Amino acid sequence: MSSLQLAGLSSGFDWKSFVDQMISLERSSGAKMEAEIASNQLKLTALTGVESRVKDLRAAVSELGSGTLFGSRTATTSASGWSASVGTSAASGSYTFNVTQRATASRWTGGADIGSPLAATNDVSGVTLASLGTAITPTAGVFTVNGSRVTVALGDSLQEVFTKISTATGGAVAAAYDSATDRVTLSGSGPVVLGSTTDTSNLLSALRLGNNGTNTVSSATALGSASAGATLANARLATAVTAVDGAGNGSFTVNGVAINYNVNTDSLNAILARINASGAGVTASFDPFSDRVSLVNNKTGDLGVSLEESPGGLLSALGLTSGSGAALTRGLNAQFSVNGGATLSSASNTLDESSHGIAGLSVTTDAASASSTVTVASDTTTMRSRVNAFVSAFNSLQEYIDSQTRVTSSNGKVTTSTLSSNREIQNWGTQLRSAVFASVPGLESAISRLDNLGIDFTGTSATLAIKDSAKLDAALRDRPAQVAAFFQQASTGFVARMETLFGSYVGPLGTSVLLGGQRTAITNSNASLTKQISDLDRRLEQRRAQLEAGFIAMERAQSTIQQMQSQLSNAFPNTSSSKK
Repeated sequence: MSSLQLAGLSSGFDWKSFVDQMISLERSSGAKMEAEIASNQLKLTALTGVESRVKDLRAAVSELGSGTLFGSRTATTSASGWSASVGTSAASGSYTFNVTQRATASRWTGGADIGSPLAATNDVSGVTLASLGTAITPTAGVFTVNGSRVTVALGDSLQEVFTKISTATGGAVAAAYDSATDRVTLSGSGPVVLGSTTDTSNLLSALRLGNNGTNTVSSATALGSASAGATLANARLATAVTAVDGAGNGSFTVNGVAINYNVNTDSLNAILARINASGAGVTASFDPFSDRVSLVNNKTGDLGVSLEESPGGLLSALGLTSGSGAALTRGLNAQFSVNGGATLSSASNTLDESSHGIAGLSVTTDAASASSTVTVASDTTTMRSRVNAFVSAFNSLQEYIDSQTRVTSSNGKVTTSTLSSNREIQNWGTQLRSAVFASVPGLESAISRLDNLGIDFTGTSATLAIKDSAKLDAALRDRPAQVAAFFQQASTGFVARMETLFGSYVGPLGTSVLLGGQRTAITNSNASLTKQISDLDRRLEQRRAQLEAGFIAMERAQSTIQQMQSQLSNAFPNTSSSKK
């Protein structure tokens, strides 16, 4: 019977089209509801746009209420390399700083030659180049003495090198080591000339031998040097570290900060890094050429360096105790004057209020210039930027409200906007215009309205403009306290007045009040309309099914009748006869 579902197959009546038309007519109310949902969605979007711009304006107004804005200062220096910073407490003016002495840091310099000499005696036959113990590690190759080339290997002993020098020079140059001075000396029958551009070994540099134009050349300094990378037990220190426990642990303090070490696992480099990373306030370093350790205060000024340890500890082995030849080079305090006044002192090259007495001003000196004039002034650039931001945000909100509530008429045709019927939003524009241009009562100055700052409406429009920049700049520069009072007076100031409006629009901390209520009502309306449409569609589907079932029954009955007629016609055919 599926063929009966084809409309009009038996009846000749297109009932499917008829059903579609009936359902479409009954669905017209749903189309109206869908159009209403679409319109509501546009309103929601427009309200969100209004709220966003209200919040932007609120933030811009809040910036005008900042307690530091109109007290902010700038500090400029006349000499390059100098820098200055300034707080809100600084008074405007010019200050000429003349520095006669810069601050330096104190240095605790350890004794030199903390490493063991190359050999305990003058006999260096057992000292190979590979184990030489100099600050510069020797390399194999060729070096030149008096034009003669000497080839050495790392396995050669220092004595073998001496022999090779004598052989290469035909006995003209003799070499020897003096354990008392830890130096090598080359003696010649004439001036000794060392080195060549084709040398490949650095042994002459490792032995610190250089030309002096005489018959005798000796190492510039003692040759033995501590090994900064080896463990302390193997660092070739001239003095043994004995103030440790059975496991090799020891400790010392720098400026009261404890530094722990282990002679079997820690290297000199590790100890120096540990000091630098601690809170001791010094920078420790090792100079392998002078073979000494130094500590430099991280802060400048005439400050000491305090070191403590048990007898026989690491500090003594590193030459950092007084009995080991260490000495303090005292730091200097900066000496300066301001505007030609008395000489003042500062432990730092950053001259702050505590040293010169100028509230809120800090100046950092530069060694390249002994004098600089520092000018402190109101930070009108920042103030002006905040005022500009307010004007821009105000105009953005007003223009948006106008575009969303506008009603126009042309040739008898009225055109509305998305929020044309929203009287609350329309009133906002008027309220804001009145609020921003009202005067602030109780001010003892000429600045009580925006137009006193050169700000006014643009013609007859609702937007603001800075019409007199010179007037605004002069007020910010010369009367910042009065400008601050206008914007920031408690309860009745410009910011307080605007905040009252914002509170009624979007509530405290941005929580929506009026806008939120409107959005909620529209959202609930759309939800109700959506449900009504769903219910309507469900009823219409049921209605369609009922109509289609009725027409299918009609088609079935029509088909049965047609079949019966056909059978009767076949059973009783029409005949005609003539009798004669």
